[in-house]
Amino acid sequence: MREIAAIATIAQRDVIKLFRDRTRIIATLIFPLVFIGVLGGSLQSNLADEAGYNFLAFIFAGVLGQTLFQSTASGIISLIEDRENDFSREIFISPISRYSIIIGKIIGETLVAMLQLVGIVIFGLILGVPMTIFQIISLIPFFIIVCLFGGAFGVIVMSNLTSQRAANQIFPFLIFPQFFLAGVFAPIKELPLVLEVLSRIVPMTYAVDLMRAIFFLGDSAYDKVVLFPLPVTLAVIAIYSTIFVVIGTYMFIRNEKNK
Repeated sequence: MREIAAIATIAQRDVIKLFRDRTRIIATLIFPLVFIGVLGGSLQSNLADEAGYNFLAFIFAGVLGQTLFQSTASGIISLIEDRENDFSREIFISPISRYSIIIGKIIGETLVAMLQLVGIVIFGLILGVPMTIFQIISLIPFFIIVCLFGGAFGVIVMSNLTSQRAANQIFPFLIFPQFFLAGVFAPIKELPLVLEVLSRIVPMTYAVDLMRAIFFLGDSAYDKVVLFPLPVTLAVIAIYSTIFVVIGTYMFIRNEKNK
């Protein structure tokens, strides 16, 4: 019961931190405004007829996957800062398992990402992204999968960083190239060989592809916007997540014991 209470407390704290961090909330909404509204609207007006599908919906689904993945991953990275701050420092010297810290953090950041998503979905409806209530409901389980996947990626990255300064320098370098390699804003079915290999390696590719697979399910444009069959995407996410969590948690616990 103590471990369960610890997990719930850590998760609750992340949600409370979100509501107190107005800058993070605003930033979460500005990003979709720029890329869905401006970029998506521009591409929809100029290329939709040639492409044969709705570019606004294409970018919207990509941004959903990117936001969930990045938000959860960056939230896990904040554990590095937590080692150095007030109440958070007490977590690391309290008699609870390090596994509980990781689990609580992943659950908390998953809830945070889901709350942020509400604003993005509302914003998408305002912009005219074609979606139904059924689509939104059918996406919810896959929202959670992408959040957990992002959390797993955050664990493996966090376990290899030693300071907040290193995190601020290295994490953007790891995450921003994935925006383009994963095809968040543009199709990536045809790429030069080197870029294609990198695109198939980076984990965000599968988060974005999963969102598009569910969002465009039953649409005539499905084969044009989705890279892999749904079972393949889910299998890759499961394999990546398992590797990231097992290795990342082991390294995190080892590093904590050595301090």
